[in-house]
Amino acid sequence: MKRGSALRVAVVSGLHRTARQGTVDALLTAVPRSVGVHHDFAEIDDGLVYRVTRDRWGIRDRVPVDLAHACASCTLREDLIPLLRRLATESEHELCVVETWDSVEPHTVAEAISLEENLELGTVLTAVDAEYVSNDLTTHEQLDERGLDIAHNDDRAVAEVLARQIEYPNVVVATGLPDPVVSGPLLEQLNPAAAILAPGPQLAEVATHGFDPAAATQRTNPAWAQYTPGHTGRVRTVTWTRTRPLHPERLHNALEDIVARSLRGRGRFWIASQPDTLLVWDSHSDLISVHSGGPWLASLPEAAWEMVPEMRRASVSLEWCPEVGDRRQHLAFTGVDLDAEELVARLDSCLLTDEEVGTSFPSDPFADVPPERQP
Repeated sequence: MKRGSALRVAVVSGLHRTARQGTVDALLTAVPRSVGVHHDFAEIDDGLVYRVTRDRWGIRDRVPVDLAHACASCTLREDLIPLLRRLATESEHELCVVETWDSVEPHTVAEAISLEENLELGTVLTAVDAEYVSNDLTTHEQLDERGLDIAHNDDRAVAEVLARQIEYPNVVVATGLPDPVVSGPLLEQLNPAAAILAPGPQLAEVATHGFDPAAATQRTNPAWAQYTPGHTGRVRTVTWTRTRPLHPERLHNALEDIVARSLRGRGRFWIASQPDTLLVWDSHSDLISVHSGGPWLASLPEAAWEMVPEMRRASVSLEWCPEVGDRRQHLAFTGVDLDAEELVARLDSCLLTDEEVGTSFPSDPFADVPPERQP
């Protein structure tokens, strides 16, 4: 139970540095007695991380941080959380604005803060520059090509990071005017639950709304998320749900064509060669990652269900089918000028035919998919 004197914290993430810093400035200006904290990873290759604190009048200090290892997770665990605990004890500030580094995804920071007794997670915001949203969601660039990687093995793509930053928060702050035909609808359809605001004094109000990481996980975890279709301007989101398994080889042969049709694909799918394994689809532009999301609930003994997250069990209850349980295809594809009929027809062509139901599949291109990725 959190105490009434808990320090309120706002997390601001975003690949677009100028937009993110402007959003932090707007919060610091709008909320009295607020302070901003940012960890600068620009020199992480040399083992250096700097903590920068500022208020509405500018930078207060910039100090090197002594870490066991120079990495984002170590910084969170060894410096940021202890600092926030100390600020909460001092009771000097009404709000602490945590500004993440460019390529840091907000969920790990938000979840760590939400577990602290004397910290109150007021809001999670992602700041974007409306001018660059469309290009950065379709680019093939990797983080290291822009100098944004924060580890030697950080092989994430720019589009992947930006999409995750947009999909998680309860507020997206757009600098510039989002295009009502493309960039605006992209923000709305990638995260229908987020308020889309301009930077300004109105951010003071959202800083007090409260952020629920469990609800954000419910929306974003592809093992149980429920996606909805949408169509605004040139942007369309197509959801595809079927209760028949996919042919592993036909799907594998069609992957390149399917992925190329959208800029974001997400969800869960079922292939006939692995009837007990929920597979996760995660695509960005023409890049796709497939990994195991664990077992379908229908493959587990009923006694094991108590070990499954409650939010997943609730989702399953909405879509349970007597014949196949929770096994299904539930995929969402968001794209610009996306041809819904052609996409659905291509996906349907990968399903088992009546003649193929019950046959074996000795050749499985998905046999070696990795387990669920850890943040």
